[in-house]
Amino acid sequence: MKTLGCRLNEAELENWAYRFHKDGFEISTETDKADLIVINTCAVTQEAVKKSRQLIRKTIQKNPRAKLVVCGCYGTLNPGLAEEIDGINLLVQNQDKDLLVDLVKPIMEECNRVVSGADSDRSVLLRMGRQRAFIKIQDGCRHRCTFCIVTIARGSERSIPIRDIIEQIDRLHGEGINEVVLAGVHIGGYGGDLGESLDTLIRAILSETGIQRLRLASLEPWNIPEGFLELFDNQRFMPHLHLPLQSGCDRILRRMGRRCKTSAYERFITDARSAHEDMNITTDIIAGFPGESDCDWQEGLEFITRMKFGDIHIFPFSPRSGTAAAAFPGRLQPEVIKSRCVELDELRRQMKQAFIEHYLGRTMPVVCEQDTPINNGSETCFLVKGYTPNFIRSSVMMDGYAALANQMRLMQLKHYDTASESAIAEMVDG
Repeated sequence: MKTLGCRLNEAELENWAYRFHKDGFEISTETDKADLIVINTCAVTQEAVKKSRQLIRKTIQKNPRAKLVVCGCYGTLNPGLAEEIDGINLLVQNQDKDLLVDLVKPIMEECNRVVSGADSDRSVLLRMGRQRAFIKIQDGCRHRCTFCIVTIARGSERSIPIRDIIEQIDRLHGEGINEVVLAGVHIGGYGGDLGESLDTLIRAILSETGIQRLRLASLEPWNIPEGFLELFDNQRFMPHLHLPLQSGCDRILRRMGRRCKTSAYERFITDARSAHEDMNITTDIIAGFPGESDCDWQEGLEFITRMKFGDIHIFPFSPRSGTAAAAFPGRLQPEVIKSRCVELDELRRQMKQAFIEHYLGRTMPVVCEQDTPINNGSETCFLVKGYTPNFIRSSVMMDGYAALANQMRLMQLKHYDTASESAIAEMVDG
């Protein structure tokens, strides 16, 4: 099972993995050994479309005998994809994703490789090498930012009932998962169709489950419930917010159809940092939006610099057919967009380094997610990686294998590694 793109795609893939395993199928981690391969595609940018097509073609080349199921936003926006690319056995539209396992079963039965579910008390995610679980809490968005193709591909907002989410988290925690991430297209609008809200959901999770760590995926900086920041008083709710800004210039934000001005965005960030002293704010920025002048860009850079983000996801503007921005005048030349991406990336690196260096010397709990073997001369060492509560990627070198994956350990952050843009740490508790 393979996925590209957003955390919501990750959440969907993980749910399918559980359901396949529950129904007696074995999840393979090796492409060439699989009888069936599911690819969850992305179409948020033209680059994502390119990567989706490349992954599909490479998968077919690597294992031509396997049955191939393609789903996700790229597949949904291109209903003729199965005819375009020979080797796709089934194309599942976004509106049918909840039915994917049932739709795939007839194809799996053709493989004649059904096995009884083994190790059912241990999470299939842990066997796939995943320690954080992504939980889909809603899908779709009622807003129409002028650049966004996802709302077209995903449709209107639909929320998952709180009780279903609680049961899923309880199951995952019982199987050994210690950290979950709530994901969706517009999670700030969670529950609008159910008479609920995001803060109600979070309070229920914190009070009714024993999960050790709760995180949010991308949260749009509007429709945030009153009193939301009070939730960070609970140490199990991790102090990291990814708040897509998209532009630091109000004129461009209006052209983008965004529902938040820079002044309101800045107030919320100030309040968030006051609510928790270790709050890490990260964001998304689109460089080179149609009509973005040099003055607009410089104004945006000044605002971004003032916000002192912990990290930035940078997207060069990508016109998506079917969106309003695709027809906007004032399209910038590719070299201008590239130059702005390079300039912003340099600022991003400086801000990320400054944020992490602020925590050097601090001892923080880290959930170990990887223990990668490293050849170090005559012996093999293991690089253990994980994240602090405020999402600083940290790593420590161990002399021998200690099976630390999925364990929470205390690490002292020692210095900043420029190459990996992460903290190098020492284990404090053995």
